[in-house]
Amino acid sequence: MITGERVTTTAGGFNPTFQRHVAAYRRCAELLGPGRVLDLGCGIGHSYRELAPRVTVGVDIDAGALAGQDRETVRADMRRVPLGDATFASVISVQSLEHVPDPDAVLAEVVRLLSHPGRAVFVTPNRLTFGLDGEIVDPYHHIEYDARSLRSLCEARFDRVQILGLHGSGRYLALVDAERRRLRSLLSLDPLRARRLIPRRGRQLLYDWRLTRDRAAPLPGAAEITPEDFTLSGDRLAGCLYLVAVCDLVNAGAD
Repeated sequence: MITGERVTTTAGGFNPTFQRHVAAYRRCAELLGPGRVLDLGCGIGHSYRELAPRVTVGVDIDAGALAGQDRETVRADMRRVPLGDATFASVISVQSLEHVPDPDAVLAEVVRLLSHPGRAVFVTPNRLTFGLDGEIVDPYHHIEYDARSLRSLCEARFDRVQILGLHGSGRYLALVDAERRRLRSLLSLDPLRARRLIPRRGRQLLYDWRLTRDRAAPLPGAAEITPEDFTLSGDRLAGCLYLVAVCDLVNAGAD
């Protein structure tokens, strides 16, 4: 399903978000060693091509997203994955952690699923970039992170944690700035933030409608964005697009 939250096409104004998602997998694949990979919150499954030649297992709560994927898939809540202990060398989770109200439950499940040593990589939007005046704009998100809060969350479960950032090119950031101006203009129509009184599902439907409408009329330059417009580094984390937590299990007793 094409919605504001889950983009499944490169068409029109959807392209920049799609390419950013592909780039997150492509850059983070370089951080993973050999061995079996659990792709947690995998979505429609273009990710397995980026993670190849490793064998991957995709997990998502949406059966529709898993349909037709050319790999093993499991429909499950990522806090309760019906797979065996210590069965994966790596776990990757892109744009998933922010979707649960209790993220420590996800990390506990990842620790259970990982072998020792093992590595997990969590990719999540930087609230300092995508948040607006302290508000979580995306109604699908429960918690959004900055580098400090993401590190604190991960260090409670893992032996070593490194925080990196996914950065966009100048032409991509120009699109982000244009979208933020458009969003600010829209939110200015509700200065008292009455939108907070709308049930979450209602806000999700409105969010999908707005993004789908906006992306049907793409901004100039949207079609030219590719995965090469994104780089991964440990610099300037406050201004990055995505935060990337690289988490290692070393000790057999870690939990």
